[in-house]
Amino acid sequence: MSAPGGRPWTADLGDGTYRNPVLNADWSDPDVVRAGEDFYLTASSFGRVPGLPLLHSRDLVNWSLIGHALDRLEPAADFAVPRHDRGVWAPSLRHHAGRFWIFWGDPDHGIQQISAEDVRGPWTAPHLVKAGKGLIDACPLWDEETGEAYLVHAWAKSRSGIKNRLTGHRMSPDGRELLDEGKTLIDADTIPGWFTLEGPKLYRHDGEFWILAPAGGVTTGWQGAFRSRDFFGPYEERVVLAQGRTGVNGPHQGGWVRTAAGEDWFLHFQERGAYGRVVHLQPMRWDAEDGGWPVIGDAGEPVSVHRKPAAPGQPAEAPASDDRFPGGRYGRQWQWTANPRPGWTVEHGGDGLRLSCVRTAYAHDLRALPNVLVQRLPAETFTAEVEVSLGSEEPGAKAGLAVLGDAFGWIGLERSRGEGVRLVHRYAETVAEHERDAEHSRPAPEGRARLRIEVGPGARCRFHADTGDGTGFRPSGQVFAATPWRWVGALLGLFATAPTGTGPAGTACFTGFRTTARPYEAPHAATRHTDPSHGQPTEKSRP
Repeated sequence: MSAPGGRPWTADLGDGTYRNPVLNADWSDPDVVRAGEDFYLTASSFGRVPGLPLLHSRDLVNWSLIGHALDRLEPAADFAVPRHDRGVWAPSLRHHAGRFWIFWGDPDHGIQQISAEDVRGPWTAPHLVKAGKGLIDACPLWDEETGEAYLVHAWAKSRSGIKNRLTGHRMSPDGRELLDEGKTLIDADTIPGWFTLEGPKLYRHDGEFWILAPAGGVTTGWQGAFRSRDFFGPYEERVVLAQGRTGVNGPHQGGWVRTAAGEDWFLHFQERGAYGRVVHLQPMRWDAEDGGWPVIGDAGEPVSVHRKPAAPGQPAEAPASDDRFPGGRYGRQWQWTANPRPGWTVEHGGDGLRLSCVRTAYAHDLRALPNVLVQRLPAETFTAEVEVSLGSEEPGAKAGLAVLGDAFGWIGLERSRGEGVRLVHRYAETVAEHERDAEHSRPAPEGRARLRIEVGPGARCRFHADTGDGTGFRPSGQVFAATPWRWVGALLGLFATAPTGTGPAGTACFTGFRTTARPYEAPHAATRHTDPSHGQPTEKSRP
């Protein structure tokens, strides 16, 4: 994401330090693993396809999206339409016996796993390890000392009636079956003040079993640590990361990783409304003077700026959001809102994305459409632009650029009966079942327009368009406040639809998708740092 007049937005400050969040977009429920000197991260993808994003880094600060591990969601019939709050919940990523493994819980079907020798694939077909409703947040552990394998998972009360509990199993070494009926490892109803215990990550450290798991809810909770000499318990508990005096609400649910240099770090998310769950990186150490418990962040509170991990140098980088659609193909950052079907895109030799105007009875509600191509909001304040041309003669055919959540707004082109192509701007509130005009339509005589959405603090969106009539970009409608889905941040979307009928309805072509952040501005106020040895904070002013 470029920023004319300033440097691109990244977490890397260029002076050996970084700022949080290191991933300033909705990479929900992250988990991380190291293989050699490379780090890999995956995250929840819920009902979007492809699923299970795969990110790569050499320093835990600069990340790139290298692909996805899941081509389609199963059962296919269940995900033929959008299921924004279902599908892939809180995956765990591990590297064992020369293979990468991902386990996750689908709250409606059970615990599944896939594996691959190369993180870029091919990945095996999903294998159902444990069937059932409400089984979520699964994490495996292979004990290198004993050769035993284990699995821990949490529960979704909405499906199972159970919550605030972690269940453990012995598992076959090949990760394909569980060897017992399971036992409650931790019942947080018995721990005063603890609620909504979930998201466990299972580790072996210093001869003990460790479960790092959040509690207290995504917006207000904390990160807990549990330990036991025996996998089946009993476990001691401690809060190891909480908001404290910082502005980082609910810091929890993530993974611990040790670098090749022997440093310990913890990646976790922060829930930020329409922006989704952004990812923070915290220093971590094991405190021998305090019984060997982990200390995360600055004495248990999140850091805002810190020195980077000791790791090979890497250029400043963030996951791509721009796209020229070379050869008619879309980049890895895009996902469909359901399992895709043949014919939604039209291959061609040049640049630009050609979307078929898919016939549907639900064109009045983008939330119900499976054929919306979406990506995450890439920053807190940014501008998104794309050019669209509508190549359909079908009255009612339309195409546009959207901000999609529990409420949505979009701007684009529509073929009107007897009036040619017009620029339209529409929206729907959270409770509305049908979109409404946000502005009066106006002619787009060339059948094309340049579309722009400016996103400001609080995900407040202002829509603009240039129809090529010589007046340039003009604002349209009122400011629209983006909203998240139930578990998912708001999304940018491209779509093309047509009314029900028979036969092809034409296409829309999108070119030059670009997101532009505000120029980088270094903070002027004193910022809390910790010294390179993870010691006490010092005051350092950044000019």
